Parts: sequence; structure tokens; C-alpha cells
Amino acid sequence: MVRGKKSIERVTELMKDPKHIRNIGIVAHIDHGKTTLSDNLLSGAGIISEELAGKQLFMDSDAEEQARGITIDASNVSMVHEYDGQDYLVNMIDTPGHVDFGGDVTRAMRAVDGAVVLVDAVEGTMPQTETVLRQALKEQVRPVLFINKVDRLINELKVDDQEMQIRLGKVIDKVNKLIKGMNEEAYNNGWKLDASKGTVAFGSALYNWAVSVPFMQKSGISFKVVYEKCRAGDMKYLAKNSPLSEVVLDMVVRHLPNPLDAQPRRVNVIWHGDKESKEGKSMLACDPNGPVAMMVTDISFDPHAGEVATGRLFSGSLKRGDGLYIMGAAKKENRLQQVGIFMGPKRVEVDEIVAGNIAAVTGLKDAIVGSTVSSLMEMTPFESLKHYSEPVMTVAVEAKNMKDLPKLVEVLRQVAKEDPTLNISINEETGEHLIAGMGELHLEIITGRIKRDKGVEIITSPPIVVYRETVTGVVENVEGKSPNRHNRFYFTLSPLPDEIVALIKAGEVTMNQQALERRDVLIKAGMDKDEAKSVKDIKGTCMLIDMTKGIQYLNETMELIIEGIHEALAGGPLADEPVQNLKMVLTDVKLHEDAIHRGPAQVIPAVRGAIKGGMLLAGDSLLEPVQKIQITVPMDQMGAATSQIQGRRGQVFDMESLGDTITVAGKAPVAELFGFAGDIRSATEGRAMWNTEFAGFELVPNNMVKEVVVGIRKRKGLKEQMPQPNDYLAV
Repeated sequence: MVRGKKSIERVTELMKDPKHIRNIGIVAHIDHGKTTLSDNLLSGAGIISEELAGKQLFMDSDAEEQARGITIDASNVSMVHEYDGQDYLVNMIDTPGHVDFGGDVTRAMRAVDGAVVLVDAVEGTMPQTETVLRQALKEQVRPVLFINKVDRLINELKVDDQEMQIRLGKVIDKVNKLIKGMNEEAYNNGWKLDASKGTVAFGSALYNWAVSVPFMQKSGISFKVVYEKCRAGDMKYLAKNSPLSEVVLDMVVRHLPNPLDAQPRRVNVIWHGDKESKEGKSMLACDPNGPVAMMVTDISFDPHAGEVATGRLFSGSLKRGDGLYIMGAAKKENRLQQVGIFMGPKRVEVDEIVAGNIAAVTGLKDAIVGSTVSSLMEMTPFESLKHYSEPVMTVAVEAKNMKDLPKLVEVLRQVAKEDPTLNISINEETGEHLIAGMGELHLEIITGRIKRDKGVEIITSPPIVVYRETVTGVVENVEGKSPNRHNRFYFTLSPLPDEIVALIKAGEVTMNQQALERRDVLIKAGMDKDEAKSVKDIKGTCMLIDMTKGIQYLNETMELIIEGIHEALAGGPLADEPVQNLKMVLTDVKLHEDAIHRGPAQVIPAVRGAIKGGMLLAGDSLLEPVQKIQITVPMDQMGAATSQIQGRRGQVFDMESLGDTITVAGKAPVAELFGFAGDIRSATEGRAMWNTEFAGFELVPNNMVKEVVVGIRKRKGLKEQMPQPNDYLAV
């Protein structure tokens, strides 16, 4: 445990001084060595013993993580590092590398100001390296680079001293190219990685040594020494004279920003409220005496304390007993019961946490991941977290014993809170609970935890693919009538232009923005000025625009109209799958003057029917999720790799050879990728390395739509014949 000066008392002292705080995330592709690196940083800080570092996997505290050898949950730890005679507090989050758990990376990036990007010296940058780097830069999180497994270059690939440096240089160039492509402004403002300036370190997390140019100058250990000691197998010499934790944490303290420097830049991107308001000024200054402004980035369950909300505190301070409000929830106070920090799996209580830290608190019953928590009753919420991937697979779960049903409902509520990338719903017809996740592994882990950790025996269906619905054409003035015939709503439906969909996905167009700011962004993207200023609602990537003029009672009815639209978008008319990329323009409305005749029971069905019927008239079609696939195989197995992609309705769009291996890149629909792991192993005699990455949704080929729709309708217990507009529009 933490010893001597590096004790909890020292951590709590340093927490009060944001100048000496560094909030960092460790990000990388799967198996590039993040958790081993984290272990060594912790042993250097005296939190775990040196003998266990790299073997203990302290941050992978879950039994499933230990068994599979991968990180599933992001976990936090606080440690003290001495640099230039001063102590610094490093709050570190170790994140998963597997594409199925990318949501954890997105959430972690909101809490930190800097990231250590880890790249395997042999494999180089991989698709997931690119994804995590993009997530970091989007959140204005500054990167430094650690090139891991340098010993493998020397001992396995047998490269010489010169070749080693050339290869390491190529990795730096590739990462710089990615940074420049993703955020040129930041790249030009000093975020370019440069070994000579000390923003790159090289080493081996497994053998606990690292070097950087500043440390070489200090210790006299050059690349030549590294090369000779690796060839001789003398890793202990390197670990003793150039310890990994010192090199990496020196780099973190020297080059990654403290909260006082980071917040003025980051708050402008992640919060669109008034910068001149009390809370705006306080967040920009990281003021511990201002109003509380905290963003919840993680929710976990403690068997003794209940729900623990972890998040970044941008302003104010937290003490036990404080009354706080959660934006978007009922306007009631939540009282903090405990205030603490995480040390890996352990939570340690402290008296007070001030702005600039990552806090773990209990008592915020209404909070979910992404909630904005404040001491003010009204505050513009932080921008919602935009996950890079979307749920593409679903399993149906039911309780094995009927008596466990209430417990299952409670457990699913907990699971949905812990992992917001899951989508949990109930199939009304069959009564099954549906869990939609990022992939087969994600769902396997979640259902395994329900059985193991939550103690509920469940039966799960085989995974099925999540589709989306969208329109391919335009329909004007579709009429929706209320059941009593006294209210009519007219909509024009069309596909939402790609440029605007991209802006919504990037979080640059949201309903949290000031209306004028949103209008200007939309006009710049090519939207008509009148439409741009009349946006009433954005749900997913669908947009409602109100182009009516001077209609009496419309304002008080608008909330019900939006509710009806949300119901229609939750399940489209073709196959009851979520709708996306739809532009709905309200062109005219006729309302009964008596409020009793235009209540929810009249307005919601009328609007829902108009949208669903209108979608069928505008050429409703299905979109299926597609994944990018990258397969690396020996040259003689190239044919087997390409046929695995092409045989699954896939396309191969790139091949790149490196030495005696070739990397085949392509894409294929998720529906065709079930069992891919087993097939690719047997086709290539187990010699393939591969990874997949979410690549968005594409239209299902025309000749397959009917077959797929009928299959989904049958599974969901809907009428099997294809739906008609008249099924939804009152005649």
C-alpha cells in the first residue's frame, strides 16, 4: 500500500493546489501494454511492490479482466511524483483498448487534460490508436507519446542500432501525421510530438525501463547503451538506471498541462454556456470558491455505499453534506454522503475536493453518466458525450426463474447507468429485455457480469444485429389527424444532409447551444436561414424544424408534438428499428381551441402516425451497421484473408506489405461477421492478427430489404407483411 511521505495525507495536501495536479489518461490499441505501464508507474510511486509490477495488473481489478488479460473498465488512481524537488499529484485513468469498450475512453477523456498515447514499437499505430487519439484531440486533451516494447524490435526483429532509431522515428512521424490531420491548429501550437523536446519516451513496460532525450542527458544512458543492454538481456541494468516511472512521469509533469492551464481551453469546447456568467468565469479560472460544476464520467456500484459517481470537478469544491442539483433531473437537492478519490479498486474518503480534481462521491441518486452536477439550480449542461461507436448488436435476456424478474429489472437499470454505451429496452410483445451493445465481446462481458456479480441467473438469446431506418426520398405535407379529427399536423420529410449529420455527430450542433450560435453553424453548412433559426428539436441525427407562422396554441402543444416525434423515431414503420438522418419540417397545424380536445391522447398519435406514414411515402429503407476490418497475415495466407472479407458481402480497399507480412484492409456488414474469429483462425492456420472498428451505417442492398425486414418483423412478433402508409395515416 501507499507508504511514507507518499501517503494519502500527501495526496490530499496536493489536491488543494491545482498548479501541482496532472489529470492524465493512458490510451492505446488493445495489447499495446497500457495496464503493464500503469502498474510500473504505480510501483514507482510506491503504491504496489516492484516485484509485482507488470504482473499484478492492479488497475484490472475485475476477475473477468484478469482472466481475459484485457482491460474492460477504465479505472482511476492518484499518486505522487517528485520532479525538480517538488511533489506533484498525478490522477491517472487506465482505459480499455478493445474497440467494444471505446465508450470508456470517451468518458475518461472528458475527465483528464493530458493523455499518454502508447504505441507498440513493432506493430506501430493501429486503427484503435487512431480512434483514441481522435477522442483525445476532440476533447482538447494534450497527447505525449510512449513507444513501448522497444526490446522486441531488438531481440525479435534483430534490427541494428541505426535501423532501430529509423523505425522509432517512423512511429513518431505517423502519430504526428494523425495529430496534424485531426487538429492542425493544436499541432501548430506546440502539440507536435518531438523526441528532442522530451514529448516522446521509449521503453519496455514489461521490463520496467524507459528513456527520453532529457533523461538520456541526465543519466548518460543513450540509445547505444539501450541497444547493447537489450542484446545482452540485461534489462535489470536499464530498469535500475533508467526506471520507467521516473521517465514517463517526468514527461507528464513537464509537458502535460495542469487544470489552471487546461480549463480555459477545454471549457470553451465542452461547455456552450455564457462565459461571462458566474459559473462560466469560475470554470475558466478553475476557482475552488465558485459554484460547483462537475461532469459525471463514470458510475459504479459499491455493495456498502451504493452508487458512486466519479467525475471531473471544473469549479467549486465538494464536502460531505453539500446539497447539489443535477441538470435535467427533477429540481430536488441531492445530498453528498461521502466524498473521496479512487486508488485503483479502493475508494478513499477525504474531507474536501477542490476544482481541478477527479472526485468520487456518493449521494447523487439521480445522476447518470454525462450528468452535469451543480450547486446552482439552473446551469447550462456540459456538452453530452459523443461516443465514436454505436450499439450494433442486441441480445434478448430473461430471468431463468420468474421470481428473479424484479431483481433483473433493477440490475438492468444499474447496468445501463454503469455503461451508457448500452441500450436497454423491453420488447412489449414478448416481454423480453433487449440489451444492445458494441459487439459480441461487449455483450458477452455484460451478460456474464449480470450472472456473476449481480447474482441473477439469466437466459440469453444468440446476438442479433441492430439496424436503422431512414428515408431515401422527399414527401411533402403529409397529414396526421388526431383520433377525434379536431387536430391536424402537416409535415414535409426528407433525408437530413450529410454535412449536418456530421455536425450533429461531432457535437457542433446541439440543443444546448445558444440559438444564434446554432443558426450560424447551420447556415455555414448550407441550410436555409429561416430553417436554421427554427430548429425545435434534435434527436440522435434527426431534426425537427417548425416553419409554421402565427398558429394559436402551438407553443403549448409543441412539447406533445416533440413527444410524438420521439415515439416515431424510437422505432420506424418498416421494422421498428431506430430512425436516423431524418429532416422533419412542420409546415402547418390546425388545433382545436379547447385545450381538452388537444391533449396527449390526441396530439401524440397524430404526430407519430404522420411521421411513420410519411416515412413509408418518402421511401423508407434499412441501414445496416458496417465494420472496418484489418487483417495482418504472412504473405502466403493473403488469399485466405481476402476471401474471408469478400465472402461476407465485404469489400477489400487496401493492401500493404511490411517485411514478410501483408495487411489487408476492408469492410463488411456486421450481420455477416458472426463467427468471423473462428473462421479466420482456421482459414489462416491461426496465423492471422485482426481487428475491427465501427464504420457507420450503410443502406441494405435493395434486393435484400424485403427479406431482412420480414425476418425482423417475425422476430419481433409484428405482422409479417410489409407495412403500408395507410396503416399509419388516418383516412
